[in-house]
Amino acid sequence: MTSLTLLLWIAFGITVQFAIFLAVEFWRHWKKYTALRLRSDPDEAVLLPEAAPSSNDAAGKSWTGFLPFKVVRKEVEDEAGSVCSFYLESEDKRPLPPYLPGQFLTFRLEAPAPAGGTEEITRCYSLSDAPRDDLYRVSIKRVPAPSGSALPAGRSSSYFHDHIKPGSRLMVRAPSGHFHIDRSDAPMVLIAGGIGITPMLSMANWCVAEQPGRELWLFYGVRDEREAVMLSHLRELAEQHPNMHLRLCVSNPGTEQESESAYVRRGRVDVALLRMELPLKPYHFYVCGPTPMMESLVPALEDWGVPDNRIHFEAFGPASIKRRAKSAPASAVSESPVAETSLAVTFGKSGRELAWNTGSGSLLELAEAGGVNVPSGCRAGSCGTCQTQIESGEVSYRQEPDFDPEPGTCLLCVCVPKTAVTLGA
Repeated sequence: MTSLTLLLWIAFGITVQFAIFLAVEFWRHWKKYTALRLRSDPDEAVLLPEAAPSSNDAAGKSWTGFLPFKVVRKEVEDEAGSVCSFYLESEDKRPLPPYLPGQFLTFRLEAPAPAGGTEEITRCYSLSDAPRDDLYRVSIKRVPAPSGSALPAGRSSSYFHDHIKPGSRLMVRAPSGHFHIDRSDAPMVLIAGGIGITPMLSMANWCVAEQPGRELWLFYGVRDEREAVMLSHLRELAEQHPNMHLRLCVSNPGTEQESESAYVRRGRVDVALLRMELPLKPYHFYVCGPTPMMESLVPALEDWGVPDNRIHFEAFGPASIKRRAKSAPASAVSESPVAETSLAVTFGKSGRELAWNTGSGSLLELAEAGGVNVPSGCRAGSCGTCQTQIESGEVSYRQEPDFDPEPGTCLLCVCVPKTAVTLGA
């Protein structure tokens, strides 16, 4: 055998081994891809978020209405000084019921009124830490007045930043909300934009403490590092827990430190980045951020092929994110108003009868336009302030509310009449 023949046989053997390696890797990835398309994992049984314990199950002995809480600590959480955390304990120091990471608290505030004096307003803020039985924590960003607009600064956020300090008393409703982590061991991806990091902090802190073996990715979009909330804490989590992967996506980088940081990525969070960073696995995606981010990212995840039941999101305010498929039951949520003709809406206590049609908006908007005074807060189905008795008739929800209304009541801010209806307002 000549040297050339021997060399050819060696090259042939190496080529065969490399081909076998490629075939095995392709088969492994194909199995995972097929599992993703079929919405199941062949290697493990996955408990979907829809089957996770409800807030009532997790909370144990909770409370109804509002209870007094005392602020025991206040801390600035970002270099820009725009986000503060408030640590709350029950006035009677009772052990606090747990909550599902991702849920929120509802506050009833006596805030300064524009015309002088005070005015009662209701607002919801996400809990920003893992559940514990002695303290709740919310992290609130001051909302400034929009540049070049006559709109004022955020009333509730300004009230917290300017008036609430250790020793202050706040009226708080028990934790609630349908946006929360599932308790399976399925790999998950948390995507936050701006102050949307708050529920993700709760989820990440809980996961590394209770499920350290679970694969966790956190993509956090900010304009620059000065706006990042609890960045040192997030870096510490990623350094101490090998299954947690942090990516800080900076859309307007301006420092040398940012460009040299291994976890920093230039640009916004988008599907192109996710496809580049994530291994091919059946992840659950949890997304929270401003409306423009949600409106682009949620449909893009669907276009990528992520199953509908693996995309979970929470938008700021009464935003409506269009999806190809709805996860809420058809009986509870209507894609559009169910009636094209005028329907009579009677407000029993006010003695007013108004005509609702497709251009009237929600029942809350109809009431306000007709001079019927209805207390309201979030206007997004989260706080329950506009909960009203249904005396007769039926209503339909345009979007699934986070707040669970009591039987025989509805949330006026997110529902429309299905038939002629009489309301206790």
